[in-house]
Amino acid sequence: MAKTAPKEYNDQSITSLKGAERVRKRPAVIFGSDGLEGCEHSFFEILANSVDEAREGYGKKILVTVFRDRSIEVEDAGRGIPLGWNEKEGRYNWELIFCEMYAGGKYGNNDGDGAYNFSLGLNGLGACATQYSSEYMQVRSYNGKSLSEISFRRGEPDSELSVRPLTSSDKKTQGTVIRWLPDLEVFTDTAIPGEFFETTLHRQAVVNAGITFLLRTEQENGKFTEKSFYYEHGLSDYITEVTDGNSLTAPVLWHLETEGRDREDKPSYRLRADITFCVTNATVARTEYYHNSSYLEYGGSPDKAVRGGFTAALDQYIRAQGKYNKNESKISFNDIADCLFVAVSSASTATSYENQTKKAINNTFIARALTDFIKAQLEIYFAENPTEAMTFATQVLINKRSREKAEESRIEVKKKLSGSVDIANRVEKFVNCRSKDPAIRELYIVEGDSALTSCKLGRNAEYQAIIPVRGKTLNCMKSNYQKIFSSEIICDLLRVIGCGVEISGKVKGDIVAFNLSALRWNRIIICTDADEDGFQIRTLLLTLFYRLLPTLLRENKVFIAESPLFEIESGGLIRFAYNEQEKAKILQELEGKKYTLQRSKGLGENEPDMMWQTTMNPATRRLIAVSPAEAEATAYMFDTLLGDGLAERKRFIAENGYKYIKDADI
Repeated sequence: MAKTAPKEYNDQSITSLKGAERVRKRPAVIFGSDGLEGCEHSFFEILANSVDEAREGYGKKILVTVFRDRSIEVEDAGRGIPLGWNEKEGRYNWELIFCEMYAGGKYGNNDGDGAYNFSLGLNGLGACATQYSSEYMQVRSYNGKSLSEISFRRGEPDSELSVRPLTSSDKKTQGTVIRWLPDLEVFTDTAIPGEFFETTLHRQAVVNAGITFLLRTEQENGKFTEKSFYYEHGLSDYITEVTDGNSLTAPVLWHLETEGRDREDKPSYRLRADITFCVTNATVARTEYYHNSSYLEYGGSPDKAVRGGFTAALDQYIRAQGKYNKNESKISFNDIADCLFVAVSSASTATSYENQTKKAINNTFIARALTDFIKAQLEIYFAENPTEAMTFATQVLINKRSREKAEESRIEVKKKLSGSVDIANRVEKFVNCRSKDPAIRELYIVEGDSALTSCKLGRNAEYQAIIPVRGKTLNCMKSNYQKIFSSEIICDLLRVIGCGVEISGKVKGDIVAFNLSALRWNRIIICTDADEDGFQIRTLLLTLFYRLLPTLLRENKVFIAESPLFEIESGGLIRFAYNEQEKAKILQELEGKKYTLQRSKGLGENEPDMMWQTTMNPATRRLIAVSPAEAEATAYMFDTLLGDGLAERKRFIAENGYKYIKDADI
């Protein structure tokens, strides 16, 4: 791979992003991603301001309209955003709110000087960042007396502020209407799915009792569908709806109001929280956390409180009732979570979010206060409801003992062929990844030690593991089981895959039946050179999967990584062609320009950055999912050409041999 000379790094190399470029060039800093997730969060920033108004008692309805061109409009019935002249700041408020980072009306909330008590928005970033990341934004503000309007385009004002008195013909008199189009120059994807809007508005309705959230979606024919979300009693109605017919105990609702501080030298702030729970079956068991009405995907302080409070109180109750067996270990929260539906909606006048995306909070006072409150309330609940308490404790102990029994079985399985790859049972040259989550882990099966080195240096070590195969593996279609399981290469590969094998009949040896749930990988990727040897190794591996692990093919777990055939460099830019047609297309595009063309080297000769770009980066690599039918065809070819069926092989050669004359070694 051609290398470019490093650029000089000196005093003139430092640059500063200004104005809208601070968001437009680095949207992930504010929105957590420059992809669809970031675009979704930009919508939530505008919605949050309307929610804050409604939570303060200004308006009981929020309307979200999604148009066919992907533009979005949020309308509330609040007090209207002040857009006029600000004497204290010496600037217009429209400029402060929509063109200035860290400006807003929520900084004084903790000391009583702010315009809101418990607000979803805190940092004065959302409205400005969303405006900066939009192709256009139109703002209309009704304050009961006048209508103020202004528009923006790609971070800059696109009109003057206009203000006119309201007349009798104006149907709307209070609130704010903001319509904007997320910019594809900022986000890689702006096609927010309808499910996201529905889920978001549903969650807001759950934790904002008595507020209606209406979603209007424009269809292809220009008409609009409507869906309304409303819970008169908030969490109380929600838990009844979700657990209807599936709860072992009646729902409980607790309310907390208190005050405290995160550290002795920090100011005090107010906290209020609603907590609802019931004991239920596993199908609806879940934990949900909200703070200032923002859904906390990762929880943070409330999650610590629920885990600590429920575990401590239940452990204390089980011990007091003598329900633990002799020398039995204590329960864990995982045992509780399997039969618990709990939702926590908290609000505070000072909030420490993990970051601007508000997916977790880490206030130490909130964690302490909620933990102590939950423990105290559970002690009272157990004392006043002995039947429900025993039902809860019994179900948790059943979960615990079932988990431990399953764990014992899993350990026994791991000791066998599907065993864990630990220090005592290490597969030679296997390179593991850091993550333990099988939902994201990927296993690359590579060709030889040289490819192992390139892949190891080029991979994402968080979730990509590598195992090399040394030479051509055994032909599993031609060999019997005894010979297959005598192959060190095959057994090492099966140990790493970890889910046993699918075989028929009795086989001597330490062979464990197939168990899909023991699979350690989300994807198993065969990565070989784009030459004849690489093709043969790939084919032998596919035959192995077809005979020993066909379920992995049906479950779309096995892939082939395409390797580029050609590298084409022009003007310092290297492009890759994976076949002759792509090569011809690139060369046609470069007509008239100087270029160099070379056939790609084997994987073992690639630079790590090229290996990452062409083979391992999920954003740029090319993976071919292997279907059972394709694997069956491969297996048939091997069985026909290399198996024991002489008559079938003669028939195939007689009918198809002419196709391969050109490849014959004559």
